Formats: sequence, C-alpha cells, structure tokens
Amino acid sequence: MPEVRLMTYEPGHFHAALVQKEMIPGVAPVVHVYATLGPDVLAHLGRISAFNNRPDAPTHWQLEVHTSNNPLERMLAERPGNVVVLSGRNRSKIDAILASLRAGLHVLADKPWIIRVEDLPCLQEALELAQRNRLIALDIMTERWEVTTQLQRELIHDAEVFGTIEAGSDDRPAVYIESEHFLCKTVAGARLLRPAWFFDVHQQGEGLADVGTHLVDLVPWMLFPGQPIALEELRLIRASRTPTLLGRKDFQKVTGEADFPSMLADRVLSGQLLYYCNNAISYAIRGLHVFLNVVWSFEAGPGMGDRHLARFRGTRSFVEVRQGQAEDFRPEVYIVPRDSAMLEVIAAAVKSRLQLLASRFPGVTVTQVGTDKLRLEIPDRLRVGHEAHFAEVTRQFLAYLEDPSRLPAWEKANMLAKYYVTTHGVRMAQG
Repeated sequence: MPEVRLMTYEPGHFHAALVQKEMIPGVAPVVHVYATLGPDVLAHLGRISAFNNRPDAPTHWQLEVHTSNNPLERMLAERPGNVVVLSGRNRSKIDAILASLRAGLHVLADKPWIIRVEDLPCLQEALELAQRNRLIALDIMTERWEVTTQLQRELIHDAEVFGTIEAGSDDRPAVYIESEHFLCKTVAGARLLRPAWFFDVHQQGEGLADVGTHLVDLVPWMLFPGQPIALEELRLIRASRTPTLLGRKDFQKVTGEADFPSMLADRVLSGQLLYYCNNAISYAIRGLHVFLNVVWSFEAGPGMGDRHLARFRGTRSFVEVRQGQAEDFRPEVYIVPRDSAMLEVIAAAVKSRLQLLASRFPGVTVTQVGTDKLRLEIPDRLRVGHEAHFAEVTRQFLAYLEDPSRLPAWEKANMLAKYYVTTHGVRMAQG
C-alpha cells in the first residue's frame, strides 16, 4: 500500500487533532493543513504542537499549513496527499466530502456527515461514488471501540445470559440509551475553548444530529451485527427538543468571546442563549422499540464527568452500561437478572462467556453487586479512553485502504439508516 499522506481540511473541531494524537505506522509524518486563517486553524496547530512537545511519548508531526479564502479549491488543485481528514463545521461537511471523493481522494470524516434531511441524497451520492471508485470514506465511530460497549454487545448475544431481546413498547423500550455531555470541559489536558459557531445549531446541528449520531449508530451495531438495515425497517414515533440556557458569562467562559455574536442574536432571550442541543427520540427498528436521550449541560461539578446509560432488555436479564456517580463516572457493565433467584445461574453463564472471550478481553471477571445484579471487572489496561479510540478508528481505516474489500458491505446501508434517523428525528422534534 502506498504511504498514506494526510490532508486536514478546515479543522474546526478538536477531533481533527485527535486523529494525530499518536504516530501511526504507514502514515507520513508530514501533514498538509488547508484552512481559512482564523481561530479554528490556530487552535488546531496548538493541539498538534502540544502532542509534539509532551514529555511522554511525544509525536513528531510536521505540518505544512496552507491558508486561503478558498482552501477546498486549493487543496484539490495541489493535492499533496491522498487522504482527507474532516472535522469541523457540520452543515457544509458533506460538500467537502463529495468534492474530495470526486477528486479521487479517500476520506476520514468525523461525525456527523449531515445534519439536514435535505442532504440525505448527497450522502447517498457520496457513498455510491466511494463504492464505485473503490475509495474508502469512513465515518469516525469511536464508540464502537469502547471496551464496555464491546462487552455489552457480546453479552446480549449470549442466550444463557440475556435470553432474547424484548420488542418493548414506546413507554418500555427494548433499548434505552441516554448520554450527558458538558460544554465546558478539558481535552488532551487543556481547557477546551469552543468556537462561537459551535453554538449555532444551523452549523453544528442539534444534539441528536451531532453527538446523537453515535447512539443511533450503536443500536443496529449492537443488535444486528453484520446486517444491513433498510429504511423500511425504521419507524419514527416521536421526538422532542429543549434548550440549554447560557448566560453571557458562561458563553465567555467556554468560547473566550466577550458577547454573543450576531449570528446567534435571534436565539438570545433576556440575556440568555437558547442553545437547542438536547433531543429525545422514540423509534422502532425491525419492530424493536428504542428510546434515545441526548443532553448537553454546561459544566460538570467537582469530581463529575460525562454520564451515560445504555440498557438492553432481554428475557433473562437486562445488560447495561452505566456511567454515573456510583461508577465514579467511569463506564461499567452490569447484568441484572429479571428474576433474582436466577442470579447464580446467570453468573455462571457470564463466567462461561468471559472464558470464551479471554483472548480478546484478558483479565475481565464478574462479581456480584448487592443482592440482585452482577458487574464486570475490567482491567485498566483495557480502558484506553475516548481520545485513544481515534487512533483505533484510523488504524481500521488504514486496513480498509490496504484492502478495500475488507470494508463491510453493510456499512453503506447503515450509514443511510443512521442519518435518516438523526435528520428526520430533528425535523420531527422541531415540529
């Protein structure tokens, strides 16, 4: 396989830098950055510089920076690389993806690829173009690499542990996932300053269209591994939206800006920004009921972090990933038998499953918690963390570049299904 030469286009989100958090064999150390000159690209350069200068395992990236008023046109004309990395303004992202693919370039793009129903045809065109020309266009789905999620998937496909998935109902869904993120946070050891445009939902997308992409992606990946999902197998039931309120001091703290910019003026009421970043959706996939809740809060309290709950209802047990105060805000896997009298039987089944998984997940054991549930004990060496998942996705991307036939056929159908749910869900929430 020819050496992979990255071109980073308009790195407006810190995920663009996380692709380069470590050196990856087969990737050239010289990376070309094409962007408009402004705070976004300067912040990106600062993050790469921090990776190069950290005391432990420093990277040695060399950046060639090209700024202009039309960086996409210049990048496609000069083409010093063969892979385009995209992570930034979401509304126009699909245009850059399509242009890159039309130019014969591979694409590694952060979610979301689209945030509007109107762009679904563009998404389909991009996927068909990539398939036709044997190009790799990959959505960065880091949550698939989280060890607790992988273990949860294994357990819900063990009939002795889980039984079979219940169809559920709108008020008692088969799958319940909620996540809470924070606008004010630390990334790669430094306080994150978000660009002001991040708070423009017309650019960034509402919660379901943005971070909710991960949750929607996980549902078929967990329930129907290796299977394509057709749009006819989806049924949206209801959706809602609520704002997170930010005062001027909060906005200044998280962006560094002195005041709300004019582009947000129509969403400022009584001195507070109504940031519509929270969504809930109820839908069905192959007749199974799913409920997702995406929440953005301003800042975590002392000792707190992101919160996550993913519950799958089986006929023998619930298998859950919980990340809350009881878990010190670290994700943990629980198995809750439907009948507490079955606790020992379920525990034995979990142990048997873990023995079969020992080569993939060495050192994972199960312990009883209280009188009614079990928890997996996961060694720290398996918990690499969210930021490290970007390198894992990149290594998978490189494997597909080496042999395009390894890219699963179901990914195309499930990309269309995923973005159908996120975009139509937001439209339904908006009424």
